[in-house]
Amino acid sequence: MNVTSPELINEVGDMLTGSVIEVFSTVLTMTAQPVPLTEIRHGDDMLIAGSVGFVGDVSGVVYIYVKASFARTLASRMLGMPEAELDGDELIGDVLGELSNMIVGSTKSRLCDSGAACVLTVPSIVRGQHLSAQPARSTEGLLLSFACENELILLELIMKPSNEPLT
Repeated sequence: MNVTSPELINEVGDMLTGSVIEVFSTVLTMTAQPVPLTEIRHGDDMLIAGSVGFVGDVSGVVYIYVKASFARTLASRMLGMPEAELDGDELIGDVLGELSNMIVGSTKSRLCDSGAACVLTVPSIVRGQHLSAQPARSTEGLLLSFACENELILLELIMKPSNEPLT
């Protein structure tokens, strides 16, 4: 049976961590720092989840969960607009989709640099409460959490089975 190794998942998780820190710093001029796993999907807050997949030598999908109120702050920062001028949820979703694309795109570049060629899928957005991806039994997953301006960001990495090392 072909199994995704914990080392491979952790290596991609480390790449994602670097990508989150880099994208938040350069695009939003915000500091995102890894924190012990903190779950935000089971509260009553409205959440927005952006997802982008990567397919190739290494395949998986990344879900980025934030509270809707924080997504609004992120959109305001990225667009250089006051939050009060953000009109509708569509624009906020577009920004979270683009942030997700940047984070996973940076990770994809790191994967390709390590010899694991892959391409990205189109970003998608989901809104709701109590959101959670239900991976197939044949996949492996990893949760990462970050703190940014007293808010939490949760990343969920789900990877397709592979036994190919990155290095």
